Amino acid sequence: MDLHQHPEPSGAETRTAACLADALQAEGYTVTRGIGGHGVVGVLTNGEGPRVYLRAELDALPVRERTGLPYAADGPHMHACGHDLHIAAALGAATLLARARPQWRGSVVVVGQPAEEILTGARAMLADGLYDRFGRPDAVLAQHTAPLLGGMVAHGHGQPVLAGSVSLDVTLHGRGGHAGAPQLTVDPVLAAAAVVMRLQGIVARESAPAEQTTVTVGSLHAGTHSNVVPESAALGITVRALTPAALDRAVAAVERIVGAEATASGCPREPEITMVSRSPVTLPDEKLTAAIRDAHREALGAERVGAWPPSMATEDFGLYGDAGREIHGCPGVPLGYWMVGVVGPRQWAATASAGGTAERFAALPANHSPEFAPHLPLALPSAATAMTVATLTALGARR
Repeated sequence: MDLHQHPEPSGAETRTAACLADALQAEGYTVTRGIGGHGVVGVLTNGEGPRVYLRAELDALPVRERTGLPYAADGPHMHACGHDLHIAAALGAATLLARARPQWRGSVVVVGQPAEEILTGARAMLADGLYDRFGRPDAVLAQHTAPLLGGMVAHGHGQPVLAGSVSLDVTLHGRGGHAGAPQLTVDPVLAAAAVVMRLQGIVARESAPAEQTTVTVGSLHAGTHSNVVPESAALGITVRALTPAALDRAVAAVERIVGAEATASGCPREPEITMVSRSPVTLPDEKLTAAIRDAHREALGAERVGAWPPSMATEDFGLYGDAGREIHGCPGVPLGYWMVGVVGPRQWAATASAGGTAERFAALPANHSPEFAPHLPLALPSAATAMTVATLTALGARR
């Protein structure tokens, strides 16, 4: 509750990192702070054996909370994606493991990662020598909140769990002037509008029907007054896909369309296109996933373990595996990743009349919503149990 009440945005997770670091230290972990920014690493070695990383994110979102909770955040930021729950669950697992050392051998490495919401934190920690300094992992584990009934977990089956993404900042340059003499100007707003409309054809006409791809213009800014043609227009564009090849093709199409529309509009300068972030597809290791799924069924009950279809949400966790091997130099690191339900039983029952599964999910406050509020009595214990059981499985302690 304390972490939820005091959220910190990406790159400013000072207090959150300190809370995690202090709690790990109190349980006997050797803690290092300031990895790749505000990253925290806690290591507990318990004899010879596998080295398993547990990763949780530290940052919150620029969303003003509207949950009405007694411990709601009061300010411009909110844990609207459940990162505070991830931290609490990882800390719960770390505590249980520290107090049950006779049951396992090896090393547990807890990673508190900053800046996940802007998709830069994993890269920064790895570039800061995470694996060189704390050892090559035999497995890296993470979980994420999802609009499922609290107490449930869900796994992917041999396919991506989350999409890869590329975020682009685009600036179109025009020639400003008076709205009463448009012939003397080059209107970047018109060019930007043409780009927005043309981009819709990438998914409709340049991607195979079976390919899951999205292209989103999330922001468009231009001008300061209604009777002034501005000098430039800026767009924020995000592309997502479930394969690296599809992602690359869609990004190339965005760049081609931006350039072509700038030329068609007679823009006096080439457009500026900057890649702000890139995240890989999240594809968990099949063998590790099968072992963790079986362990979850045993610990939680088979009825509480479901399947998770590929989602167009994205994050940077894939960089801890093969997608980030150029950064960390450790090919073949298996990843374990699953979803944990956070919806309370009353809220879940209230959506029963919403129709099918898609309609039911649409009726629930989703991740990034100002009304997103995990049901702690169900969600936190099951998430802590799921992470503990998964860690013991990766350590080879469950047979």
